[in-house]
Amino acid sequence: MAGLLSKYVIPGGEVELKAIERGREQVNDNMRKTHRSQVLNVLTEDRVEVSMPIEDSKLILLPVDGEYDMYFYGDNVVYQCNARVVDRYKYNSRYVLVMDLTSNLRNYQRREYYRFSCALEMDSRQIGEEEIAIASQEELLPELPLKSSVIVDISGGGLRFVAYYAYEVNSLILCKYHLTVEGKEKEYRLVGKVLAVNELTHKPGVFDHRVQFVNVDPQDREEIIQYIFDEARKTHRKTEG
Repeated sequence: MAGLLSKYVIPGGEVELKAIERGREQVNDNMRKTHRSQVLNVLTEDRVEVSMPIEDSKLILLPVDGEYDMYFYGDNVVYQCNARVVDRYKYNSRYVLVMDLTSNLRNYQRREYYRFSCALEMDSRQIGEEEIAIASQEELLPELPLKSSVIVDISGGGLRFVAYYAYEVNSLILCKYHLTVEGKEKEYRLVGKVLAVNELTHKPGVFDHRVQFVNVDPQDREEIIQYIFDEARKTHRKTEG
């Protein structure tokens, strides 16, 4: 860890925390609860202050001694380590977590799994195995009705969306949405496999879907990742302003 924390982690940068559950069967990384936060101060080379996560306008009180996978996001790069909450307090109307790094900080290669919170309109429909190869070619697909939904987070490896209907787990769906990458809007037509579906407890009749992309084109994946990091930088600038 020597010298790496202060070199690569700066106040204002985004942080992602995923709980480490000891003594339980390992959970799929994409299914673990994620909390987003922000670096407030680098205290030493193995201790950092971050803001207490806020979700749906509610403060999330992460427990002292809680252990987390910690991800620091920079310009098109991600650094990862394990960390433990050693203190929490309120300072100048801000709720603070003090985190001790319990492993070395390392360059994290799986950028495609960084999920970015958003609100993007999406159309979708269920497809069969035989349609996967032609899903990106609109003129070859039969014109069947599409259902509306809203993407609430997206990554280079998949997305999560909410809708007033539910697909079956393990079904394949065509996901159609638009992203603006480097100033240009583009339509994406990607196949996804539904990994999990849950009805929202606070919104009966609304279903949360977690989807993993299937056979995604490498260029499309890189463009999605570029979109995510561009939007994350914009969010950081607004927060700092």
